[in-house]
Amino acid sequence: MVKDQANKVFWQRVSGVYGLFMRKDRKMYEEISKEIGADLNKSMTVLELACGTGQLSFLISESVGFLEATDFSENMIHTAQRKQARENLRFSVQDATDLQFEAEVFDGVVIANALHIMPEPEKALSEIYRVLKPGGYLFAPTFVAAKGEKDYLSTRILKWLGFHTFHSWDDKSLTAFVAENGFEPLAARMIDAGFLPLCCLKARKHPGILN
Repeated sequence: MVKDQANKVFWQRVSGVYGLFMRKDRKMYEEISKEIGADLNKSMTVLELACGTGQLSFLISESVGFLEATDFSENMIHTAQRKQARENLRFSVQDATDLQFEAEVFDGVVIANALHIMPEPEKALSEIYRVLKPGGYLFAPTFVAAKGEKDYLSTRILKWLGFHTFHSWDDKSLTAFVAENGFEPLAARMIDAGFLPLCCLKARKHPGILN
């Protein structure tokens, strides 16, 4: 069951206009897709968590054999399913902290701009670890805090609209958090996202660390 009901209400409410709002950030998604795509190929089965209405999903699907794109908001998924998708792309409703997949079935997992808005992101990382094959990739592009900045006007507006952010990391603390939860960090590159600083974090499942 979805634990974060506060943010779920927010995403359910904005699902109809989310795609239109995020069109201005297409360049950011293209940059993220390019960064991730360097490690993807047509033999890979990949899981995307917190896919929203598919802004990144359609781009990733061009580089993999199959992409299962998921979100905990039914309305987001219904909106995504109305778009013309490639045959190797499927949308479904999933809770990132309680995934309904067998263990070790995915070559890679993408979770973009979501860990920081989860009350217990370590539970999502535990599930990601479980469903990844040994040595599988975790891609976690995440909005991070700029040095010396405590808040942004944009985040204050989102809070006013009912959106909650539970964690604030910079690139180093985000990398450390992922490492503490069973992954070997491979790269953490900052890109210009416009909205907030964004760290494109890539890591690999460390076999034998977690049960």
